[in-house]
Order: sequence, then C-alpha cells, then structure tokens
Amino acid sequence: PDANRLAEDLREQLDLQAITVRASTFSLISSEERTYGVQIFGVDPAHEALVSTIPGLVKKGRFPTDTNAAEIVIGTVLARNLRVGIGDELTLLGSGRDGSFAAAVADVVGIFDSGVADIDRSIAEIPLAFFQDVFFMQEAGHMVVITTPDLMVIDEYAEKTEALLPADSELVVHDWMALQPGLKQAIQADLSSAFFMYGVLVILVAFSVLNTQLMSVLERTHEFGVVMALGLTPGRLGRLVIMETAMLGFAGLLIGALIGGLVTLYFTYNGFSYPGMDEMAANFNLPDRFYPKATLLTLFLGPAVVFIGSILSALYPALRLHWLHPVEAMRAL
Repeated sequence: PDANRLAEDLREQLDLQAITVRASTFSLISSEERTYGVQIFGVDPAHEALVSTIPGLVKKGRFPTDTNAAEIVIGTVLARNLRVGIGDELTLLGSGRDGSFAAAVADVVGIFDSGVADIDRSIAEIPLAFFQDVFFMQEAGHMVVITTPDLMVIDEYAEKTEALLPADSELVVHDWMALQPGLKQAIQADLSSAFFMYGVLVILVAFSVLNTQLMSVLERTHEFGVVMALGLTPGRLGRLVIMETAMLGFAGLLIGALIGGLVTLYFTYNGFSYPGMDEMAANFNLPDRFYPKATLLTLFLGPAVVFIGSILSALYPALRLHWLHPVEAMRAL
C-alpha cells in the first residue's frame, strides 16, 4: 500500500501529528577507503523528528530536509570507521524489493552522536523518497511509527489504529512492549525492586509504630487497670488505643502529603538535576533538568499504605489489653 497515504490518513483520523513512515534494509556502505555493512532507514524528514531523537542528536551538519535528496546521515563511529566527514560521498550497495541490484551515491550531510556505540556504528538514515527510488520500493514502506501523547493511552491508540485498517489488510499493529520485550522485562524488574524496597520501608515503619504503641500500653498499665476496675471493658479500651493510633496516623498522613506535595510542586516548576550528569544527558538527547509531576494518587498512595500499616500494627497492643487483669495492672508501676 501507499505508506505515505496511510500515514496521512492516520494523522487525520487519530488527530495526531507524531506519525511517520519508515523503510529499512541492510546494505553495504562504502567510502573511498573502506566498506561496512549497516542498516539503512528511509525516513520522512518532515515528521521523523516527532517520533525519533536522532534528528536532535546531529552534532555536525544537519538532518535532511528534502525527501528526494541523495543525502545521508551517519553515526560518529561509522563516520570514523569510514574516514568521512560532511560533504563526502558514500556508495550504497544492496538488493531492491524485487531482488534486483540496488546502488546509489549519497552525500554525507549530517553526523549524529547518540552516545550508544552500537547505534552510531550500524545505523544510517536517508530521505524516504530517495530510499524508495534506490531500492525499488515504489510507494511502499516497512513501518508506520506512531508516538502517543502519553504512555497510558498506548492501548487506546492501538485499538483505534487496528479499527482504521482495511478488513483484508495484512498489516498488524504492535506496541513497544511487543517490539521490545527485553525492555519491558527490564522495566518490570526495576519496578519489582522498587516495590520490594518500598515494602521493606513500610514494614520498618509498621514495626516502629508497633514498638511505640506497645511501649505506650506497657507504660500506662496502671492507668488501664484503674479504668478497667471502674467498669471500662477491655474491648472499649482496645478501641481507644486503635483510635489513638488512627488519629496520629491520619495526622501524619495529611502532614506528609502536604509537605510532599509542596516539595514536588516546587520541583515541578523549577526542576532538579544530578550533578555531573549534564554531559551524559546531552549524549542521550535528554534534558539537563527533570520536572516531576504530582497527582492525587502519587501524593496519597504512599502515606495511605503507611497509615494502613500503622493501624494493623496497633492491633497487637490493643488485643493485649484483653489479657490484662485489673488487680495485677493496678499493682504495676
């Protein structure tokens, strides 16, 4: 199918501009002195910057602007291996879509530095129309790349995209998790370790509250014995202990959420940076400052979990009052 027409239809139907066409192949690329095998991508210069960071990583020269121009952008490692610079010519040798021999000459107009040696060594990009002409692709492409406004709406856009495809189409929709399962597993492993550390923190807080409440009950054993002798039942006394813990925990929840919200709000507008990370962030086309976002869920989830843990930890001191005898308790000092 006409890849450009499909991409344009998706932009209109999805009301999203971050959609572009790509074509790819493996090819030999030669300078006057050396030859290397690389993966060549045909990209749409008008939309590639909306879905990829490579156009923003060009350190020398520029990214192509004319989709028909015989121009090429290569990585710093590949440029060093080929011993070429801006303005030099490279010869592309490969196979066309129909199995025929494909060859072309392109001028180096840009050199990018992603900070990842494997990418800088093995990736080259040329304008899409030039790619289609060299490799006899006609109007076809290999993929249409869509970048959604937010990570949480990927499934929604995937369903909409599938619904827009013709019923007899052989095209399939894959999200990033299907394309990069290793990355998904790495993120899940990181989240698992984070939740483990968070669980350890909650347990430590719960035991701290348990120790505090248990000591509070033990220190007031004489007073508890007196009020029990006056007719207060152990059940009501236990509920008072739990209520005391709940009130203290709720006050801590509000204070913690308020302070956390104010701190997050400050960094939301001013951002924060890691000392010494500016150069590394620039290599990966990342901002030198990070701006966190706060929602009601992120503000209250942590304090709420700690609050629930505090209530549960107060159950043992409260239940211990059921085993307390008034006469023995009044003898305690």
